[in-house]
Amino acid sequence: MFLKNKKIKIAIFASGKGSNAEKIIEYFHLSESQLEIDSIFSNRKEAGVLKVASKYSLSSFYYPNADFKKEDSAVIKKLEERAINFIILSGFLLKVPIALCNLFQNRIINIHPSLLPKYGGKGMYGHYVHQAVKEAKEEKTGITIHLVNEKFDDGKIIFQKSCDINPVDNVEDIALKVQKLEHKHFPKVIEDYISNY
Repeated sequence: MFLKNKKIKIAIFASGKGSNAEKIIEYFHLSESQLEIDSIFSNRKEAGVLKVASKYSLSSFYYPNADFKKEDSAVIKKLEERAINFIILSGFLLKVPIALCNLFQNRIINIHPSLLPKYGGKGMYGHYVHQAVKEAKEEKTGITIHLVNEKFDDGKIIFQKSCDINPVDNVEDIALKVQKLEHKHFPKVIEDYISNY
């Protein structure tokens, strides 16, 4: 679908401090692949990920939630203006609107901090997921990387990796184990998926 030697442009959508986004940016900054992190979009004006964008001299854009939800939104116009090919959700705490899902069908990738379909859906993000995993006395948790559709955490799964939970692990311990998996695997899975698209 994409021409060799032509850059494939990626936008990262994030709402938080951006530790995963930074790992992705670092990975592709050092890589010789066609993939290029073009810009960061956030629905939070004070999101730490915007500072990450500045650190790497990337263009960044803040839009309020309402702008992400509109059918003919400023967000979509900006993505088209920048000729974005793929969107990566990296801690983006907003349901992706159907207009964006349709426009980028099979070209929006998300990471979720559990082994879906367990502990997914509305309100299940970050420490809420790890708390639920701990309360259920699970022996394993992990990450799921999946395509995005109009439902929360429902798209086709493209990668999963698990880690063991010890009975003595608290929520923070579980979060750290999962974050290590995220940082290790997310950039490579993105590269593999897009390169074979």
